Amino acid sequence: MNALSLSAGAVEARARRSARACGYVARKTRWRKDSFDNQGGFMLLDGTNCVVAGVRYELSADDVIDWCRQDTRS
Repeated sequence: MNALSLSAGAVEARARRSARACGYVARKTRWRKDSFDNQGGFMLLDGTNCVVAGVRYELSADDVIDWCRQDTRS
C-alpha cells in the first residue's frame, strides 16, 4: 500500500507508530504554521523529551517514517 492511497490522518498515524516502534515520540504542532520556528509539521522526541529531529516542526509524516526506517537499519 502506498502513501498516495492513504488519507492524511492515516499517514500521520503511521508516522506516530513508526516513531513509537523506534523508541521516539512524533509530535505534530497544533500552533499556526509558516512562522520561523514552526513549519507546521512533526518533531521527533526521545524518551527524555529531547529533540532528535525536526527542531522547527519541519518534518512531514513521510519524513518521520523514512527517518525511523533509516534509524532501525543502523
